[in-house]
Amino acid sequence: MRTNERIRAREVRVIDETGAQLGVMPPFEALKIARERSLDLVEISPNAVPPVCKIQDYGKFLYEKDKSERAARKTQKVIVIKEVKFSVTVDEHDYQTKKNQAVRFLGDGDKVKASLRFKGRQMAHRDLGYKIINRLIQDVNEVGVVEFMPRMEGTTLHAILAPNKAKQVQAPPKAKPEASAAAAPADAVPETTTA
Repeated sequence: MRTNERIRAREVRVIDETGAQLGVMPPFEALKIARERSLDLVEISPNAVPPVCKIQDYGKFLYEKDKSERAARKTQKVIVIKEVKFSVTVDEHDYQTKKNQAVRFLGDGDKVKASLRFKGRQMAHRDLGYKIINRLIQDVNEVGVVEFMPRMEGTTLHAILAPNKAKQVQAPPKAKPEASAAAAPADAVPETTTA
């Protein structure tokens, strides 16, 4: 962004600090007006014909721009891709554990990459791998939608699942430790001392 003497256009359209149009003039005249008001001449639209310049405090402008960018960064959500790995010979209990992990990740708002690696002769039975991945897709369809359908890349079959915004299930809140007085059993009688 060019300011003051760095503006090289022959003519510029000038807007003052209140937003009123001052018209088209040479940059040196606009700079003279800005100096009289103890402000800077800032080129805000260099591609317009003629370029648009505004009379304003450049330091304050940069500060507010930085402040708004920081506020935008605070509110943005970073999407994380978590991976759940399977094998063709996955046992039922292992499958259920990995499925529950995928459901938890999707519930937390993260994407899930389900991958299944074929080893050696297992490549002859790709249909078994597709069955496992498709079963996972069916089992998590309440909390996740398929972003990329299952496909092979080399010896790995993978699919990507994204959280379902309409039916997103929140992870259960973690139990907070209760105070020691509240943790005492109800039938316990407090000790009394006699003097």
